[in-house]
Amino acid sequence: MDRLPNFLRGRYACDFRVADEGFHTGRVAATTKGRESCWENWAAYVAPMGVDPYLQEAPFTVRVRLLSGFAGRVRTGYYGRGKQVQAGSVSSAITAIGQTIALATATNPTKIGGSDKLLPRLQQMLDGFRKADPPTTKQLPVEADVPEYLVKLGQDSEAREVDRAIGDLTMIAFYYLLRIGEYTTKGSRNNSKQTEEFKLGDITFFKKDKQGNLRCLPRNAAPDLIMTADGATMKLDNQKNGWKGVCVYQESNGDDINCPVRAIGRRYCHLMAHGASMKTILSAYYHNNKRDDVTSDHISKALKLAATALEYPILKGIPIDRINTHSLRSGGANALALAGYSDTQIQKMGRWRGATFKEYIRNELACFSSGMSRDMKQKFGFVNVSGNAFSDITDACINAEYSTPLSTVAM
Repeated sequence: MDRLPNFLRGRYACDFRVADEGFHTGRVAATTKGRESCWENWAAYVAPMGVDPYLQEAPFTVRVRLLSGFAGRVRTGYYGRGKQVQAGSVSSAITAIGQTIALATATNPTKIGGSDKLLPRLQQMLDGFRKADPPTTKQLPVEADVPEYLVKLGQDSEAREVDRAIGDLTMIAFYYLLRIGEYTTKGSRNNSKQTEEFKLGDITFFKKDKQGNLRCLPRNAAPDLIMTADGATMKLDNQKNGWKGVCVYQESNGDDINCPVRAIGRRYCHLMAHGASMKTILSAYYHNNKRDDVTSDHISKALKLAATALEYPILKGIPIDRINTHSLRSGGANALALAGYSDTQIQKMGRWRGATFKEYIRNELACFSSGMSRDMKQKFGFVNVSGNAFSDITDACINAEYSTPLSTVAM
């Protein structure tokens, strides 16, 4: 900058500032915090060895040995809660070290030169960790009866406002396939996540006119119009996979209580009645004119309570400890799959970029194999059309009737 004439310095300074803003905006705060923590641990690990943490002068064998040794220490849980962590956590730590060095030196010492592949020693080590890891215990889905049970609790005359909010939010989450961070307030452990919560201004209600065409209701529409809307959209400003401005629409299902559009309407009218602005998040609620918010802990406890009351372990074979906040999104996806909706429709409703949504479709549910053994028992009479490529069967088959079993044909 010192070489530039005065009249150009401001222009270049502006360019660099814009670039820096883009760089910092491009980082997810939670990822950056984790990367910085890994780097501090890595620097402390190599310091007693007298090795530069950027590994610029380290021979290949030393570099690989130190990286694999650090991975081993991460694996033991030394930097966490003292319990062995899975291969994915070790891989994330190695990736964080490589990316930090690459940002500073343009070279990633954890990768094969000119490739995105990890060094063979590191890759084989991670493969070994994965083989030794226990299977991941995933949360299981719930059906619509769980949010309906919670809505019913919220409708009780003695229910608290937080109970009403929890019931409505679980109903909305089930039908709109929401992530927990999209409809509950952010706690201290996830306040740096990329996903943003839905706000009042993200909700739009629709009502059909006399010709049957959907018409958008104004923001200040009367409560009776809101509560008789035929559909509602929810627009998300930002989400986990980076999609912005995505709208999800659901129609009223005809139920005056257990309906996603009615649930959104109840939250909307409650907040508007207390003077909330369009920037108020959907998880907010008011009691005695004091505002509070529904958290992920509220949702988790409520789901377990409802599943226990509905006897999920006995009637559905689903343990209570396998039910948590993901169970609503998973349950909604399963409901759509069982109702016959296509993968594309489910993917768009849940706003998944790729095929990861299929992990939510739990194949161990009996409904997915209903009738399979009966259908598989059928004899389809298929023929290997490439058979002639291995042996000439033309003479044996040419005069045989299609209905004649091949076993009766002289070969």
